[in-house]
Amino acid sequence: MSQVFEGYERQYCELSTNLSRKCHSASLLSHGEEKKEKLVEIKSGMDEADVLIRKMDLEARSLQPSAKAVCLSKLREYKSDLNQLKKEFKRVSSPDANQSTREELMESGMADVHAVSADQSGRLAMSMERLDQSSDRIRESRRLMLETEEVGISVVENLSQQRQTLLHAHSKLQGVDDAIDKSKKVLTAMSRRMTRNKWIVVSVIVALILAIILIISYKLSH
Repeated sequence: MSQVFEGYERQYCELSTNLSRKCHSASLLSHGEEKKEKLVEIKSGMDEADVLIRKMDLEARSLQPSAKAVCLSKLREYKSDLNQLKKEFKRVSSPDANQSTREELMESGMADVHAVSADQSGRLAMSMERLDQSSDRIRESRRLMLETEEVGISVVENLSQQRQTLLHAHSKLQGVDDAIDKSKKVLTAMSRRMTRNKWIVVSVIVALILAIILIISYKLSH
């Protein structure tokens, strides 16, 4: 799965959990400046969540088919979760929100006004579960990245060793080439000396033959 998508996913899960808590807190406030500020914060968070949903959508559609299907399935859940948050925000920001909340609390027999409704608790639990899953995937991605890094380092070290071996072999071959060049020079010099000596021997033989011929001619003439 894309690490970019997982990053957006983690941000959204954290933001969704935070927005759910803020909606619950806002529902317990009476209309006033404090509640207005809280609603402004929630609205800003909703806009940020919309941006993250769009980013996840674009990233998911750029992936390979197998990863794309998984990401789009998760994205549908996040869109549904965001729609529920928007409905909750609309309910909390309505003028009769406080009265509705009090009536719900009284009808349900909840004495503690700080208790979270079943719907909110379910959404919080789902967001936390997704956040944990996202954290697990990120840890797994980091583990794989570290393993890949170790493999990469090992490969680089092996390549470095092979390079040194090749350089050493090249150095030896260079020494062999130098020795061959020297041998060629020696053999060439020997060949030249042999050729020169051969001509000298031939010249001496010719000179001896000529000398013998001259001696025989001289004797015959006398």
